[in-house]
Amino acid sequence: MSSFTGVSIIDGEQCCCEASAVVDAGGADSGYHLLVVRGYSRTKQELSAGESITSDVFTIGGHCWYIEYYPNGENPDCGDFISLFVTNYDNSLKEPLETKFCFSFVDEVEKQTPMYIRAAGKTYRFTDGHCSWGTDKFVRRDALERSSDLKGDCFTIRCDVMVIRKDPKAEDAGGHDTKVLLSDIDQHFNTLLQTKVGADVTFEVSGETFAAHRCVLAARSMVFMAQLFGPMKETSPVIQIKDMEAKVFKALLSFIYTDSFPVMEKDSMEEDAMVEVMEDGQEKEAAEDEMLLQWLQDLLVAADRYDVQRLKCICEKQLSENIGVSTVMSALALAEQHHCKGLKEACLKFIQVQSPSCLQTVMATNGWDHVVLTYPSVLKELFLKFASNQRK
Repeated sequence: MSSFTGVSIIDGEQCCCEASAVVDAGGADSGYHLLVVRGYSRTKQELSAGESITSDVFTIGGHCWYIEYYPNGENPDCGDFISLFVTNYDNSLKEPLETKFCFSFVDEVEKQTPMYIRAAGKTYRFTDGHCSWGTDKFVRRDALERSSDLKGDCFTIRCDVMVIRKDPKAEDAGGHDTKVLLSDIDQHFNTLLQTKVGADVTFEVSGETFAAHRCVLAARSMVFMAQLFGPMKETSPVIQIKDMEAKVFKALLSFIYTDSFPVMEKDSMEEDAMVEVMEDGQEKEAAEDEMLLQWLQDLLVAADRYDVQRLKCICEKQLSENIGVSTVMSALALAEQHHCKGLKEACLKFIQVQSPSCLQTVMATNGWDHVVLTYPSVLKELFLKFASNQRK
């Protein structure tokens, strides 16, 4: 279990922390610190790209750390984003310090478990020469400003840090083996999925086959429970899955077994498309964003189809944070079709605050015609949103 190391509060341009707010986690190998940003708008206005405000120092795994908050990005290339870095504050590191860390909004509980932190990212080596690591694109500012994470010009970041001990016999202050204290059930279930030991059901998806375990699937999904053990259960040796890509089903299985958000896989056709896009002079980043959005949409559809609600919620939240002028209508149609209230509201709010020229661009997309024809009630809700703008 992660140790709580206290709260740092940024108020405008200053970082103020009461002494009682910072707790020393001592030798605990994993812990988290909360960074509360009050007066977000002021930090955005007063600091330029590359300028940061730091948290107070906190201790995890016997080492000192602090968080750096860049409201306008760590460099001009990420000027539309908030950047977050965690920095080691030890006087000297005798040897490289291997660490995993994760930044999340305080309500993103799915990203705050030890199994997620271990599985979601790589291991970082902190040294005297490289004492700071982080993410230069934690969240787009416009996405934050539309989200429920920003309340009263204030938001809270949670920074989880996990120090990895090289000595497998390392013990905590109570004499417990710290390697044993960390949950690794996700790794065991992932091994079960990868090795196929004891697998008793096979699925065929887009020409690829996947072996799995009926009991695991049924325990995680009521749809699989009915399909595999219900009165109308499948009796075929190979169950055919239609209208789904193999990589999406593979990601769904991975989440079911590990409860960790899967990494997007690119197939050879997508790689070729990326090359063509770059040769045409388009930005690589824009192409990657488009692929990510399609991946999230496909995964949300799969999660809804098999009633894996936590995965659906994670996809919905990520889509809500990545709405754009060219994609908002497709996201709105997806939200309406799959009953995603949070995503729908984020789309409506996004459209509500757009300039007339941006609205024209939105209305010129194919997604606009699709929504108008298929979900006319959504158009009524949009008109109500615009009417509320007029009353303000």
